[in-house]
Amino acid sequence: MLLYSFLLTDLQILLLFFTIFLLISEQLKNRKPKNFPPGPTCYPFLGNILSLDGAQLHLQLTKMSKTYGDIFSLRLGGIHCVVVNSYTMVKEALIDQADTFSGRSSNAIFKHINKFQGISFNNGYNWKQQRRFTLSTLRNLGVGKNILESSIKEEFNFLCQAIRNTDGESFDAYHLISNAVSNIICSLVFGRRFEYTDKKFLNMILLLSRALRLEGSIWAQVYNSFPNFMNLIPGPHKEMISCFKQLCNFLTDEIKAHHADWDPSSPRDFIDCYLTEIEKRTDDPEAGFHEEGLCYTLLDLFAAGTETTATTLLWSFIYMMKFPEIQEKVQAEIDKVIGQSRQPCMADRPNMPYTDAVIHEIQRIANIVPLNIPRFTYNDTTLGGYFIPKGIQIIPNLTSVLFDETQWKSPHSFDPQNFLNSQGEFIKPDAFLPFSAGKRICPGESIARMEVFLFFTSILQVFTLSPPVGTKPSLEFELGITLSPKPFKMTARLRWQSCSQRERVSVRYERGFSLPQISKQS
Repeated sequence: MLLYSFLLTDLQILLLFFTIFLLISEQLKNRKPKNFPPGPTCYPFLGNILSLDGAQLHLQLTKMSKTYGDIFSLRLGGIHCVVVNSYTMVKEALIDQADTFSGRSSNAIFKHINKFQGISFNNGYNWKQQRRFTLSTLRNLGVGKNILESSIKEEFNFLCQAIRNTDGESFDAYHLISNAVSNIICSLVFGRRFEYTDKKFLNMILLLSRALRLEGSIWAQVYNSFPNFMNLIPGPHKEMISCFKQLCNFLTDEIKAHHADWDPSSPRDFIDCYLTEIEKRTDDPEAGFHEEGLCYTLLDLFAAGTETTATTLLWSFIYMMKFPEIQEKVQAEIDKVIGQSRQPCMADRPNMPYTDAVIHEIQRIANIVPLNIPRFTYNDTTLGGYFIPKGIQIIPNLTSVLFDETQWKSPHSFDPQNFLNSQGEFIKPDAFLPFSAGKRICPGESIARMEVFLFFTSILQVFTLSPPVGTKPSLEFELGITLSPKPFKMTARLRWQSCSQRERVSVRYERGFSLPQISKQS
């Protein structure tokens, strides 16, 4: 018995010394560099993870800047992060020091999603080659040209008919809008569109939305901090990885289908062009042109070309229902500039300052990508007087920019006057950065801007949007990589009352016109 007591005491002392050793090691390992940005007190091993609110992290970080300043630090497990707030500081980081702040974090989540390939989570020479090829190929396929505008107009014909089929009854617009928007990028990369009744494709859109929501959750941060441990236990992080894997399988099938009838001399779409580039770049393996690289580039394009624009349009419906007087002003400008005999076109935009202001205000206040995508520093640098070492993860808080009280007339309310001068002319403040800035600015910005304008104006030209009877529009959100509205329903009623006008609209939107980019049906 006495021997047992001595052994127990020795074991307790050993455990005590081991615990102290771990605490000291953890403290030494995670020491802050001299003149590092301040931040809240960290817990041992976990850092600040337990004190973060994953449901409204963008709001919490913006509020924390009131206490710690526009530049402050967090520790997520063993990962040091610097949160950059306000237009002035974000501009200094992303634009004035674009080279230094253009890296992507090599964290465990990105490794699982795409093995650091593609264009969104890549770095160095590989990233530059992939991005340059992608941008030039999309331009060749019609991005920024009339052919893309025609594709969007054609897709609206399908969308318009689907909305008309609701017969003024309330419906959830998520599937229709997501499918319509996704069909634009699909016409470019796959050479075809997908029917709104295609269950397999609708499932892919749902998987994408779920994956991006989990990727921006606290579970992803915990996984990045403790990947080996998290791989051993179940949880939403496993669901996220599964979603991305299923998306990659879908894209791989598309690549295989293209191989079957691929003609290098006559490329039909992005996949064909990439397959040709693979053959051209066999002597440059570091550029990353191979079928796995193609799959992950497609994943980036599919995600960026679907989720953000669809989410913007969904928010636009909510704000038009919430502010019917603004919806009426937009419709009045549409009637004045465009009328009812033709569809809106991009050439109309300069003549529609109020509508343009409303669209930009929706993008600002909807705050689609509130915390951007994390970056890391390529070199040691200083920002706002603080020392930021090489390899530190940076979180550019775009929420703090889009709601910066020093930059906007009405930062916390929905007000199109934020984008209009005293003469009613459209202006775009420098702090309008929903697509980020610098070398990592969203490569699909031009596509998204065209889609949002054409879909938004075309819908309000034909329909008046309102909430179901007895309900009010809600601004509640769900936070992931994107800030999405919670599921909602709306009604869309034709604006024309006379029979002759309805017949004219029916002919106009059911006739459609064929385009090479979307000629194949799924």
